[in-house]
Amino acid sequence: MTSPAATPPDPSARGPHASEPAAPESADRASFGYRDVPAAEKAGMVARVFESVAPRYDLMNDLMSGGVHRLWKNALVDLLNPRPGERFLDVAGGTGDIAFRIVRRLAARGEERTDVTVCDINPAMLAVGRDRAVDRGLVKGITWTAGDAEALPFPDRSFDAYTIAFGLRNVTDIDKALREAHRVLRPGGRFYCLEFSRVTSAPVGRVYDAYSSRALPLLGRVIARDPESYRYLHESIRRFPPQRELARRMGEAGFANIAWRDMTLGVVALHSGWRV
Repeated sequence: MTSPAATPPDPSARGPHASEPAAPESADRASFGYRDVPAAEKAGMVARVFESVAPRYDLMNDLMSGGVHRLWKNALVDLLNPRPGERFLDVAGGTGDIAFRIVRRLAARGEERTDVTVCDINPAMLAVGRDRAVDRGLVKGITWTAGDAEALPFPDRSFDAYTIAFGLRNVTDIDKALREAHRVLRPGGRFYCLEFSRVTSAPVGRVYDAYSSRALPLLGRVIARDPESYRYLHESIRRFPPQRELARRMGEAGFANIAWRDMTLGVVALHSGWRV
């Protein structure tokens, strides 16, 4: 399902999670799971979460989603449709899942030269990604850069496409990150955000929420020995803007031709937009 951002606001857009606390609006406060914390402290708190989960991050993704996250990421790269000669920026992509898919997609088309930059604020995640790249023989065509999604270390109009998968909900200021994405894209550049969203079926939403609220901390305790980090990840999903609101905020950041596609009944949504 693809939905235009121009649709008027829908008071039921929050779907089965309508009772969820709204994210803080104050410029000096930010949501960290269900807690509101000083905005200046959130980045450090998120960094500690991902430093803890980095070694088992990909294994946990498989366990938590039953492997379906691979299909969601494939769908993102299908929509991206990478073409030879383009420059790609994958933000919050430290372990390399999206970058590897872009490189393999181009290689399957006979293109040996690629230009993919992975930018992640967390050195531990980047270290995992570099190791995985070496293990896969993908040592050329991918640049690994430490950087903040809210202040990207790249010049204006540097990239043809920007991707972010399961990372936007972890930034302190979503609107600032969207404006940065717009800034670094060339005119005609494409923006793609894959993120957990609002389930479109109330019965399914209740089952999904019951599963994620219990299963994520349990898996975190058993596999990663860190239930609190995975409790945060569950709570951050619940606090993230629903599909229609994110599309509106993309428009405010300057994007055009905004649309989204619900996948797995809205468990995740794939938003897209163009810089004009």
